[in-house]
Amino acid sequence: MTKFNAESFSLKGKVALITGGAHGLGKYYSLALSLYGADIFVVSNSRDGWDELKNRISANGQRVEFLLQDITVPDCADQIVAEVVKRFGHLDILINNAGMQLRNDVLDFKDADWQKVINLNLNALYFLSHAAAKQMAKQQAGKIINIGSMQSYRAGKFIFPYTASKHAVMGLTKAYADALSQYNIQVNGIAPGYISTDMTKPLQEDPVRGPEIQAHIPSGEWGVPEQLMGPMVFLASAASDYVTGVMLPVDGGYLLR
Repeated sequence: MTKFNAESFSLKGKVALITGGAHGLGKYYSLALSLYGADIFVVSNSRDGWDELKNRISANGQRVEFLLQDITVPDCADQIVAEVVKRFGHLDILINNAGMQLRNDVLDFKDADWQKVINLNLNALYFLSHAAAKQMAKQQAGKIINIGSMQSYRAGKFIFPYTASKHAVMGLTKAYADALSQYNIQVNGIAPGYISTDMTKPLQEDPVRGPEIQAHIPSGEWGVPEQLMGPMVFLASAASDYVTGVMLPVDGGYLLR
């Protein structure tokens, strides 16, 4: 047991693998962990945001490496983890951030769209978690942090595979937390609420849904990406060593109503 002190949130000497970690909310997770001392390994299917992120993480005094890889490609998970270990020597934190959402009416939903979403949001997350767990078990320590959603708890009548995948992510978080505790690996998740980003801008500006969502949030405000950074640092650090199997909503109280 380690006493709580000012270093309990430190990530110095840690290496974090973050899927989709150079743009969107993933960029904020990368920046948050680097600010507390972690080196970052980003896997993404495009080079979007790489230069900006490299400059900002370098300004934090940390190292960042990139791998261009579609994580839905079969059998790539072990190769990704091997690459992290090759470049950094170890892997301490995995953040399964990459995801997608496709929308359609129930009777018009395409089978191919179901497969796309499930392959990225659930299957790729599982395989990468499995590969990371094997490495972390050797080290007898690690943190796996999955990104859930409000749809981990609620229905989404136009986004069926997304809702199914995010419910499954919460279940997998619990199952892996139980199974990996013997190796001193904690598995948790963050469920972002309605966060103001470029991607959600059309929803915010929707004359019906925008006001409905805002009225449903007790704080009366959409969240901003920076509000996810503190919870991420907590779950990645020694401060949360006795926390496992939790999906933490960061939603301004949205789920209370």
